[in-house]
Amino acid sequence: MIDLYTWPTPNGHKMHIMLEELGLDYKIIPIDIGAGDQFDPEFLKISPNNKMPAMVDHDGPGGNPYAMFESGAMLLYLAEKTGRFMPQEITARYRVVQWLMFQMGHIGPMLGQAHHFRAYAPETIPYAVDRYTNEAARLYKVLDIRLGESDYLAGEYTIADMAVFPWLRSYERQGQDLNEFPHVKRWFEAINDRPAVQRGLQVLSDKQRKNTGFDKKQSEVLFGKTQYQR
Repeated sequence: MIDLYTWPTPNGHKMHIMLEELGLDYKIIPIDIGAGDQFDPEFLKISPNNKMPAMVDHDGPGGNPYAMFESGAMLLYLAEKTGRFMPQEITARYRVVQWLMFQMGHIGPMLGQAHHFRAYAPETIPYAVDRYTNEAARLYKVLDIRLGESDYLAGEYTIADMAVFPWLRSYERQGQDLNEFPHVKRWFEAINDRPAVQRGLQVLSDKQRKNTGFDKKQSEVLFGKTQYQR
C-alpha cells in the first residue's frame, strides 16, 4: 500500500496517472495547498520542501516503509520497483531520464511561471507575461519537433510522458494553441484517451480549482510570506 499525499495539480496528477497505470493499491491523503496543509510538521517530515506530492511506500526496500518527495524521483522509484514504463537498456533508459529531466527543469518551472504571471500575480507585469508566454511557446516547439520524430517522448510510452502531459492540460492558460503544434496535439490526445489517465485525472477532481483565482488568504499561503517563514 502506498500513502500518496497529493492535490489535483499537474505534479499531483503525474503520480495519480502512474499509480493507475501500474494498478497499485494507494491511499489518497489530501494536502490542500491553498489552506496551508503543506506546512504541517508531520507532512514536512516526509516533504521537507513543503511541496506535494509525497508518498510513503509501506512495502519499501527490505519490506520497510519508505518515504519520498519530488515527483520525478517518485516516478523513477515506482518504475524501477515494478519494472514498467522505464526500459532497461542503457541508451533507451537515459532517453527517458533526459525527457523526465526536461520536464522537471523546464516544462514545470516555466509553465508554472506562465500560470502565475498570466493569472495569479497581483498586478499585470507585461515583461513577465511576455517572457513566460514566449518561453512556453518555445518549449511546446521543442516537444513538437521531438514528437514529429517519435510517437512518444522517449520512443515508447514511459514516465516521461506521464510527467509532461499534466502540465500541458492548461495550454490555453499558458497562452498556447495546440493547433499550432500538431505533433503535440496528436500525442496529447493519445495520452488523454488512455483509461488509466482518465482515472488518474479524476483523483480529487471535486477539489479541482476553477479559473477563478485565489482569495487573499490563499494567495498569501501560496505566494506570500508564509512560504518564507523559517
